[in-house]
Amino acid sequence: MTDTSRTNLVAEAFEAQRDRLRAVAYRMLGSHADAEDVVQEAWLRLARQDTATIHNLAGWLTTVVGRISLDVLRGRQAHPEASYDDRLPELVVTVDDGPAPEEEVALADSVGLALLVVLESLGPTERLAFVLHDLFAVPFDEIGQILGKSTNATKMLASRARRKVQATEQPTIASREQREVVQAFLAAARRGDFEGLLRVLDPEVRLTVDAPDGEVLVLGAAKVAAGAQLSAAAAARGRAVLVNGRPGIVSWREDGTLFSVMAFTVVDGRIAGIAVVTDPARLASMDLPAPE
Repeated sequence: MTDTSRTNLVAEAFEAQRDRLRAVAYRMLGSHADAEDVVQEAWLRLARQDTATIHNLAGWLTTVVGRISLDVLRGRQAHPEASYDDRLPELVVTVDDGPAPEEEVALADSVGLALLVVLESLGPTERLAFVLHDLFAVPFDEIGQILGKSTNATKMLASRARRKVQATEQPTIASREQREVVQAFLAAARRGDFEGLLRVLDPEVRLTVDAPDGEVLVLGAAKVAAGAQLSAAAAARGRAVLVNGRPGIVSWREDGTLFSVMAFTVVDGRIAGIAVVTDPARLASMDLPAPE
């Protein structure tokens, strides 16, 4: 076999693994850009490797992606001044067509994205052990080789991570009741109904705004309600969406330019959290639906 033929076979074998490797890296890192970088580095390492020494390509690549991702996570811990966007999973926006007749049918990707928020609370080794074993069924002995730990120690890491994940309330796919609460909030904001806004807002509601000048935090129902009235006046059109599985809305100005993306967290029939993106640069990087 010629060198060119061998290279082509290796490239084909790698491409067959690319989507899975990207999924592993993304759930480790919570960033599509970082995941792509990790997968590309894995390809470069494979290209330099004598493939005759690799007996299980999928396992070898998973190990490499795991080790690179672990290095990235440890680097983030060592440099906490890294940007906000680098540490949080991207917002994935999908059109909200309402609950299916069988009640809530969740997209697998949305569930995975919701889980990323919880995974941010784990340390690098815990996160790798949990992601590789619980999400991708990698054996503990192989994970232990990546971490430089025994199989039993790796099992303990994964178990500790699993307990933390189970103890943390995860965002869920929007239910019909959650949608109704959000619709009531939006309708009250458009009417300028301050009392109506207060009825659907938790008294300690938390609003975060990703604005061009940085992140803005607003606490309390009265302040959030006042801001909602002002924002509603600036948004001419809106479209219901799911943002990482939560009910949300994309808004446009009268001239058709994007105004904002909003995601709502509803707890016990009231809005407990609102995340808003108004930064044009971040909005431009998101894959958003067109106005209806």
